[in-house]
Amino acid sequence: MKSERLGIIFVVLFSLAVLFLLILILGDDPVRSFYFFFIGPFRNVFNFGNMLNAAVPLMLGALGIIIAMKAGNLNLGGEGQIYLGAFITTITALALPLSGFMGAIFAVLAGSICAGALGAISGVCKAKWNVNELISSFLLSCAVLPIINYMVQGPFLNQETSLISTEKIAESMRLPLILRPSNLNVGFFIALLFIFLIQYFLNKTRMGYEFRMAGHNEMFARYGGINTKLNTVLSLFFSGSLYGLAGSIAVLGTHYAVIKEFSAGLGWSGLTVALIAGFSPAAVLPCALFLSWINSGARIAMQNTGLTYEIAVIVQAVIFLLSTSLAIRTAFNKKRKV
Repeated sequence: MKSERLGIIFVVLFSLAVLFLLILILGDDPVRSFYFFFIGPFRNVFNFGNMLNAAVPLMLGALGIIIAMKAGNLNLGGEGQIYLGAFITTITALALPLSGFMGAIFAVLAGSICAGALGAISGVCKAKWNVNELISSFLLSCAVLPIINYMVQGPFLNQETSLISTEKIAESMRLPLILRPSNLNVGFFIALLFIFLIQYFLNKTRMGYEFRMAGHNEMFARYGGINTKLNTVLSLFFSGSLYGLAGSIAVLGTHYAVIKEFSAGLGWSGLTVALIAGFSPAAVLPCALFLSWINSGARIAMQNTGLTYEIAVIVQAVIFLLSTSLAIRTAFNKKRKV
């Protein structure tokens, strides 16, 4: 545990060092660039609230990765699952005669379940035919994205806006805003609640214990009477559902519609947060806020200086590379000890 924490600290410090050097080299005015990058997200309520709001899909996506990883699976279909969850939530909300709180709950459940079902397909393929879930989840996501794009820019296109998006959901179904004029809404507290629920589920429930046992040693878990095939399907269903919930909250709390390809990169960002956190639900909040701060800082610096947003992409790639290397090394050390 101590080595994992040191690894997280190393990743954060090294990525900050890379960020510092990039700004120093690429910035026309380094002092001004440093100010807007590091202080910009905290300058006013608008920037600060949007930074917190951007962390919501990162938190839920990371939890989706973690719950699958704890059971020995890896879900790479997050981007498609977020997109699907958002789309199903939107068309359900538009079609429902219900409105208000109950209508929003029903729409969220529909989106989360459909996204979970997409993840469960990979689980079934692995359980029945030993298909690698990493490949199947990624390919299913790639297949879903163009289908939803067609729906958004075709049958469900809103003709009254210049954006390529669906019609907006009713105001009565939207999540209440917290820090106006930012987009921060109660979805942030929903994400915090799920951090606690996933932490409790994995450490205090029987199914969570079975997930962790299968993740540590699937053969031992099977001989111990654990239905590892069922748990594979369930873990990938829960993983997809959390990604779908992220899409639902994005619709109900921020965009109020499905904007074409709004989920681009969110699946990989959720994976990055999970890697930084060492697949620990308790560490998801600070790690998601850290990555959201980098993305927000890069966007604000781009608006006020000569820096480009790609600097955040480079830093995220460095974080991803270092976190993956540490995860691989940790897994290798555990196998060697066994």
